[in-house]
Order: sequence, then structure tokens, then C-alpha cells
Amino acid sequence: MATACHRFGYIHGHAAACSDSRIGKDWAKGLTAATDARIARNAAARLGLMYARHIPLERDRRLTGGFRTLPLEWSPRMAYVVGLIATDGCLSKDRRHISFDTNDRQLVETFLNCLGRPIRYRTMKTLVGNDRYQAQFSDVRFYRWLVAAGLTPRKSLTLGSIAAPRDFFMPLARGLLDGDGSIYTLLHAPTRKKYPNYTYERLWTHFTSASEEHIEWLRAQILIVMGLRGYIERRRETNERHAFFRLKYGNRASVTLLSALYAAPGEPRLERKWRKFDQYLRRHPRADNSAEGGT
Repeated sequence: MATACHRFGYIHGHAAACSDSRIGKDWAKGLTAATDARIARNAAARLGLMYARHIPLERDRRLTGGFRTLPLEWSPRMAYVVGLIATDGCLSKDRRHISFDTNDRQLVETFLNCLGRPIRYRTMKTLVGNDRYQAQFSDVRFYRWLVAAGLTPRKSLTLGSIAAPRDFFMPLARGLLDGDGSIYTLLHAPTRKKYPNYTYERLWTHFTSASEEHIEWLRAQILIVMGLRGYIERRRETNERHAFFRLKYGNRASVTLLSALYAAPGEPRLERKWRKFDQYLRRHPRADNSAEGGT
């Protein structure tokens, strides 16, 4: 017993500490200060000590996820990312993992590129056989930053306002549109009987959410920033589905709103949706000059 004790640096007077002869890196597994004298002595020796971080904060993979280069501060790119996460993203209940799911390969790659992360995601099949793309990673500091901005787990039902500064509202709204919004065009013949050859192309912009509070907040912000009045459509809750809310803007308001959202060609965007609006303007070149507020 004495030889074993000396191997661990103990003397004969502490023979009780050697009652457990386990050695190796996992020797203390399952033991506490109350059940093992070695652990008790180590704990007492460190009582009141202060420890300094030996790994720089920016290199600590446990806090940063190891890859993100986008600074944790509001910027046009960060606002766009927050808009995407608020719609197609998810904050895990473990308070560290963030995931992003989308049907658009370009959007998941744009999302990761904005964060400065490697372009790594997995491809899954939906129930109808279409491809769906998911990026998931651990980033504690980013998770906490998103919570402070107004996002939460189960945010699709609980999302309210997003604490973005006014200067970054437009890229935030573009992220919300690219995530769960839509740009819709329809060739309409309002006077088919009297004027069968007359057609009119409608343009609608929709933002959707399961959270009424969020949709009301978004409508109010667009009214304040752009002076545009949107209309909210409501789908009632049933036993099989949650209530659903859609913020809608008509022709002139859509042209004004989308022109502002896509004003900077170099900013991140979902090309599929932008292209639909761009093609509409090409078919109606006067719309961009004549559009004013209102729906």
C-alpha cells in the first residue's frame, strides 16, 4: 500500500486516500470529495483560486464554433442572416446549436458564406421527394447574440419584434422575405367580356409567419420606414394546424418595397426571387418610376 501511495505522491498517513487503487485519466470518474480523500484534498487546495483563460476567446471552439468570421454586431450582412434564421432557422433547446433549413441550395450556401463558415450542409428528401438542405453547427456566442436580438427556440410561434437598428431594417426585411416570403405575379383579365384582349399583370409581395405579433411588428416597421400600408390575412387555428398570418402588399407598394430591398446589387439575396421581380420590371419599365406608397 505504501508503494502505491508514493506512486501518487502520498505518504503513509494518508493511506485512506489509496483505498481506491484505480489509475489512469479516468480514475476519478464517479467519485466526489465526499467519497474520495484525493478529490477532497485537491478541491480544498484550489478553494478560492482564480483561473485565467489560456485559450484566446476568438480561438475557443467551444464558444465560437471554430469557424464563424462574421462579427457579432449589427451590419447589413448580419441583419440579412438574422432575417433568414428568424424564418427558416432554428435555435436548439441545448442553447448552443443553430440550424438552417431551406429548399434552395443557393440560399443555404449564401447563408453559410455570410457567416464566413465552410460551405457544409446535408441534403435530405421531403415527403414528396424534393431536395431539402440543412446546415447545423454549434456556436454558443452567436446563439446568445441571437437571443438578445429577439430570437428564441420555437420562434415560429413566439417570435415578436427583432431588435435591429433602423439603419439595418432593409437587409433584415430582405432576409425575412427570402426565408418565408414570396413574390407573386399573375396575369389578370379584369374585363374579359367587354375587352377580351385587355390583360393586367399583378405583383404581390407576401411575408408569412405563424406569429401574429411578429407580422404586426413587421407591418408597423415597413409603415414607419417606407410609408407603405400592408394588409394582414389570417388563417384560423384548427385542431390540425396553427394559425397562420400573411402580410400582403399590392402592385405599387410591392414595386416601391422590392426596389428598396434590392437596391444594392452586391448584397446577399435569393436570386430566384430577385429574378422574378427583375423580370417584372423589364416587362413594365415604367412601374419603377411611377410607383408610390399604398396598396
